Amino acid sequence: MNTPRTDGASVRIGALVPLTRPGWAEAGRHLLAGLELAVSEVNEAGGIDGRPLELVVRDTAADPQRAAAAVDELARLGVAAVAGEYHSVVARAAAARADALGLPFLCSSAVLDALIQQPTQWVARLSPPQSRGWQLYADFLLGAGHSRIAVAAQPSLYWAAGTRVLRDHLASRGGTLVELDMSALTPTAVCDELVGHRATALLLLVGHPEPAVSIVQSVRGDQRLAGILIGAPAGQPEFAEWAALLGDDGAAVPFLRYLPERLTPLGARVETALRERLAEAPSFVAFEGYDTIAVLADVLRSHGTDRARTAASWPSVAVDGTRGKIQFSRTPGISVWQWASTPIQVVDRDPAEPGRFRVLHTG
Repeated sequence: MNTPRTDGASVRIGALVPLTRPGWAEAGRHLLAGLELAVSEVNEAGGIDGRPLELVVRDTAADPQRAAAAVDELARLGVAAVAGEYHSVVARAAAARADALGLPFLCSSAVLDALIQQPTQWVARLSPPQSRGWQLYADFLLGAGHSRIAVAAQPSLYWAAGTRVLRDHLASRGGTLVELDMSALTPTAVCDELVGHRATALLLLVGHPEPAVSIVQSVRGDQRLAGILIGAPAGQPEFAEWAALLGDDGAAVPFLRYLPERLTPLGARVETALRERLAEAPSFVAFEGYDTIAVLADVLRSHGTDRARTAASWPSVAVDGTRGKIQFSRTPGISVWQWASTPIQVVDRDPAEPGRFRVLHTG
């Protein structure tokens, strides 16, 4: 089979990805795999009007200042758009800088509702707002009979926003939420607090691998808490490192992921290619990366590489992605162009087979 030629100067897209600690490097690796696979397929199909698509990758290492500086650098390098990022607080810094510079930014995987403070035409997002996903998670907890919920939380804008969503949603439905401050408690002390508050579920709003792994091990090892549910709405159990570190203790920990019941035909093909590229099952983050490039390539082919025209095209996007048709709209309370129908699942690792995921709730 003849591969279509690509000629001329490349069309450059900046990619923000956490690849080193303290960033969640495993998530970053999956995000980058999806971005790179899609770029390679775009170029095999002839690029952008005959010009090759080039990914200019910058490691954010979960540092907002580093991400903002990377956006500045990428803008100077002449990228047509910026894509990616996994960490919400980092994406927030990148979005603010992109907005200030007039640089289109398609956020792949960060969910913080307030991704940017004021409404902007420059930023669009594939992942769902935190409020939508975490309200669904609260509904799952209530439906499973849990109305006394504890959260083990570290200081963070992201964790604080998640806690507010959970507390408000639970309170409106008769549930209660107690916060356990992990800047003041050891994993062992968490167990005592859970017993004292008679909580039936503990949610991990903390960093991975630590202190998340140590908390799970302490709770699982405490006979007083044999019936408690451990949850991780931010998605820590999605990745292989979780299972490797915790083994059986890491099973039956429900988390949010952004996949449909069935991938599209494109998604099924991409899943096979990602599995080969990653040498393991791709996470939802890898599909987010692929879909990001699919959207940007479509926009660049249709509207050219002018930044203002790219930003103006967000409301006209209609792209068949790996997880459904992607279209952006204005969502009440959200200041960016938002894919409003991102699929959401609550899943866990099957205790009988920790390599397999069970779908517990969808929305």
